[in-house]
Amino acid sequence: MKKEKFEVTGMTCSACSSRVQRAVEKLAGTRAVQVNLLTGSMLLEFDEKKTSEAAIIAAVKQAGYGASLPGRADASAVPEKNASERQAEELYSRLWRSVLFLLPVLYLSMHSTVLAWLGLPVPELVREVFDGPENAVSFAFAQFLLVLPIMYLNRRFYIVGFRTLLQGAPNMDTLVGMGSMASALFGVFAIFRMGWGLGHGDMELVAGYSRNLYFESAGMIVTLITVGKYLEARAKRQTGRALEALMDLAPKQATVLRGGTETVVPVSELAAGDTVVVRPGEQIPADGTILYGSTSVDESAISGESMPVAKAAGDAVISATINQTGFIRFRADRVGEDTTIRQIIRLVDEASASKAPIARMADRIAGVFVPAVMLVAAITGAVWLALGAGTEFAFSSAIAVLVISCPCALGLATPVAIMVGTGKGAENGILIKSGEALERAHDIDTVVMDKTGTITEGRPRVTAVEPFGMDEALFLAAAAGLEQGSEHPLAEAVTSYAAAKGIAPQPMEHFEAIAGRGVRAESSGKVWLAGNAEFLREQGIDMTPYEQRLNALADSGCTPLLFACGGTAAGLIGAADVEKPTSAGAIRRFRQMGIDVIMLTGDNARTAEAIRRRLDIPRVIAGVLPQNKAQHIAALQAAGHKVAMIGDGINDAPALAQADVGIAIGAGTDVAIESADAVLMRSDLLDAVSAVRLSRAVIRNIRQNLFWAFFYNVVCIPLAAGVFFPSFGLRLSPIAGAAAMSLSSVSVCLNALRLRRFRPDALPQTEQQEKEGRIQKEECSMETTLNIQGMMCAHCQKHVTEALSAMQGVCEVHVDLEQGTANVRADRDIPRAEFQKVIEEAGYELVG
Repeated sequence: MKKEKFEVTGMTCSACSSRVQRAVEKLAGTRAVQVNLLTGSMLLEFDEKKTSEAAIIAAVKQAGYGASLPGRADASAVPEKNASERQAEELYSRLWRSVLFLLPVLYLSMHSTVLAWLGLPVPELVREVFDGPENAVSFAFAQFLLVLPIMYLNRRFYIVGFRTLLQGAPNMDTLVGMGSMASALFGVFAIFRMGWGLGHGDMELVAGYSRNLYFESAGMIVTLITVGKYLEARAKRQTGRALEALMDLAPKQATVLRGGTETVVPVSELAAGDTVVVRPGEQIPADGTILYGSTSVDESAISGESMPVAKAAGDAVISATINQTGFIRFRADRVGEDTTIRQIIRLVDEASASKAPIARMADRIAGVFVPAVMLVAAITGAVWLALGAGTEFAFSSAIAVLVISCPCALGLATPVAIMVGTGKGAENGILIKSGEALERAHDIDTVVMDKTGTITEGRPRVTAVEPFGMDEALFLAAAAGLEQGSEHPLAEAVTSYAAAKGIAPQPMEHFEAIAGRGVRAESSGKVWLAGNAEFLREQGIDMTPYEQRLNALADSGCTPLLFACGGTAAGLIGAADVEKPTSAGAIRRFRQMGIDVIMLTGDNARTAEAIRRRLDIPRVIAGVLPQNKAQHIAALQAAGHKVAMIGDGINDAPALAQADVGIAIGAGTDVAIESADAVLMRSDLLDAVSAVRLSRAVIRNIRQNLFWAFFYNVVCIPLAAGVFFPSFGLRLSPIAGAAAMSLSSVSVCLNALRLRRFRPDALPQTEQQEKEGRIQKEECSMETTLNIQGMMCAHCQKHVTEALSAMQGVCEVHVDLEQGTANVRADRDIPRAEFQKVIEEAGYELVG
């Protein structure tokens, strides 16, 4: 199945989008057809063996609309005005010219009534030429001549309206065109009747028709609808600003090193493998790897992080970020549509063009709405005539029903909210891939989180090395040799630790990885094993003598990695992965929102329990093999829960796909991101909270829009039909109906724009506090180094850091776990006794 987006032209209301959708759905091989009135686009999947892009375009054209494939945007080109901006300019031009001719029509039609009632003077010449039954034809014909330019300027309503009527698919233009044309034709009929009355001396007939010409209604209806459309176009433009801002971020040119010469080229001409030169202050034009130089890069445009990131040779750089301080050369790895910024733009564009399931009810109603309104208008006129009302009253009521009915509000209720919501998410580093995912997220009652790289930093560090009866250096060499063939994060921690100690890995052969368990290899004829305690027990290794030590490490939050040689335990290495600063806050906020939180981890139960207690996680599922994660998600769903899965690794991809909403940490793998419904660019769990809150806000906004759209039509159509006239004397004129119709669409757009006030979750620290903290650190000059005993793992390190940081006057603390030291900078001279008291209260000992 191929997924493609088409541009659709000529749609004016939800009846149009409904007709286009039905026309395309009839084609064999098409599915998931989503036509978006707001963006003028159609997103669908189709089987290329059964249909083609040309056949789809032909089906749309046969339905009476235009369709085309959007051309690929040239990132180096100057962006043209978007459709909403062009439409707003065209509508404004049409509007002011319509008003220019409408004002004299209104003056003529109302000078003897409204102006007189207001006490405004009426020129004698006007009275002589247009007042009285004897001047009735001049009075009517002058209005007719003035309303013709208005009708010509707004001819689209008539052309499109009557064409779609003849095709059996009437839309909003049909209602407006019929209402305005009927008013004008009634005025023409009145001119003939007044002419007959003057010729036959029936002055009462002449006077009656001169008071009910409806020329001003013919001009006012289309002008007021144009006012509404203009305001609507301006509001629509506001909804798409986030996507425009993203497109503005895309780099336009690059400096490439070719043949030893620097050449400036458009980014569209970049090729993978090119060497790109970037100077301080310039944008990075592609995704790549630094070959030369070091710098700091402002990645806020992509990740939302305000602090620059240090980069050196071998580090990755991302398109649309800004090189701040150093000169670098990098190899372009991903260019054009494959770059991160273009993928983000594509994701946001597709999401804004998609529909949420909540829109289906409105779509079904829109398909029959206009024919139903035309039938109601005809019945209204017939009933009033049957009840003995005058022709003018019945005619006026029927016209009011036509022009007050608004399918536009129904069609805009969902897409405007989704466009603003997905755009607002993108502004804050939260990429939501579709309207369907956005809707599903608001129902979430359970969040399942992977531990490593999601709750924690994903970079475990060695905190304890304990060989069993062998030299530590030999043990570390063997451990590094075993782990250098593994891609597990713990393996990287071991090899990095050995390298830092200057210990070379012991050569190993016949390496074998046992997924989710451990590794096996041989060296000098002996079999070496590495893995968790369960794995070693399965291999016949007696772990009983070491149970107490393993439990102590696990209870402190460290993960013990066990090694064996020749069928005997050789030693253990403890490693810890520190939680991200925002993880505890995010978990707390999920619980405050009434969402249950579950941590899913491959760690043993004791280590998982230590993290659970520290972060106050209600439930932990430990010892989960990578291939079994999706099964746990499915079990929760079978129990009736709506589940969101948050993860970052390849082994999380099945679980992300299984969950009702999969949320990928942006620093994770491409596979995880591809499997997810939403991507957090900042790898921050607080953004997952923001994603759920945003979903709830958008769905609440959509429901408000749909309620007011339905409420408007349910109340206003009977009011226009005169249902309340016999009892309360309430009815609407065609002019009032046209004004009400215009305002209904505008109100829906304005309500959706309220979503732009959405603010993502953040730690409770203001920018002012951050600024004050930086100033305070600059004033700190007292520096002390402390020797501390009793620290065993990264959590001990974290505990000491927090205890010292809480002391009055302390500006900065750096704790070195391996050296057992703490370097403290403060703005005052702190006595040793004060340090000793704080460290002892934290459970450690100050020595030396």
